[in-house]
Amino acid sequence: MNAIENVLGIAVLFTLFLVPTLLGLFRERRIDRQLREAERARGDAPPETADAAQPVTATRRPYLRSWARI
Repeated sequence: MNAIENVLGIAVLFTLFLVPTLLGLFRERRIDRQLREAERARGDAPPETADAAQPVTATRRPYLRSWARI
């Protein structure tokens, strides 16, 4: 009887860790699907101006005052 309780306890702990992970995974997949659909819908429509056809790219500069640099 003690072995069954141990197995059930491990199964409950495993479930407690697994459920949030799976929920996050499903949420990420849903967001990715929505982004793909939005990109596809945006790509089908012709751009209104010549500037709208080119994506805006921003360069990211490194932070100069880091705690690691002295």
